[in-house]
This record gives sequence, C-alpha cells and structure tokens, in this order.
Amino acid sequence: MDTSSPAVFVNAELLRMYIGRKVRTVVQIVRSDGGVVIGRSADEQQLVIKGSPPPLPLTTFVEVIGIADGNQSIHAEIWNNFGDIFDTSSFNRLCELANGEFKSLFL
Repeated sequence: MDTSSPAVFVNAELLRMYIGRKVRTVVQIVRSDGGVVIGRSADEQQLVIKGSPPPLPLTTFVEVIGIADGNQSIHAEIWNNFGDIFDTSSFNRLCELANGEFKSLFL
C-alpha cells in the first residue's frame, strides 16, 4: 500500500476543496458514455468521472480514486466495482468525519 500520497475521502460538496489533489469517492452510476461516467455522489450530487477506462461491466456503485480536476469532476486513476448495494448515507458520513473532527487521521 502506497501511503506517500493518500487519497482524501470526499463527496461532491467536499470535492471543490481538493482540486488538483488525489481524492477517493464512491458513486452510483447514472450513465456511461464514451469514456465519461456520470455518477451520483453520496450527497446526491452529480459527478463527472473521466480518465482511465472503468472496469467492464460496471456495477451500480463504483469507487473512484483520482485527481479532482473541477468542482464536479475527477480524473480517474483507479476504479473498483463496489457491487449493486451500497450504504451511501454511511459513506457520506465517513466523508464528513474524514474532513472534520477526524481529519488528522485521514491525511
């Protein structure tokens, strides 16, 4: 495991704080079109994911690790299928905690 450049847990709201940095999130796939994936973040906002091609077939939920390159977009480096059932509410809470009172544990 490479710990030299950790990826920050984010939802769409937190993404804008990390433009140009490595981030990690889970999205629900809305659609996939020509190398661009549109997903719904854990806080119910739309994210655009570009970059390395996703694994096929895609499951309903995927983890994306990459560089935040805009307020609502990520340039993906790593994709992981997370299955068809995922607790977005708990993941959203994890993002809030990882960027709040427990930030020092995640960076």
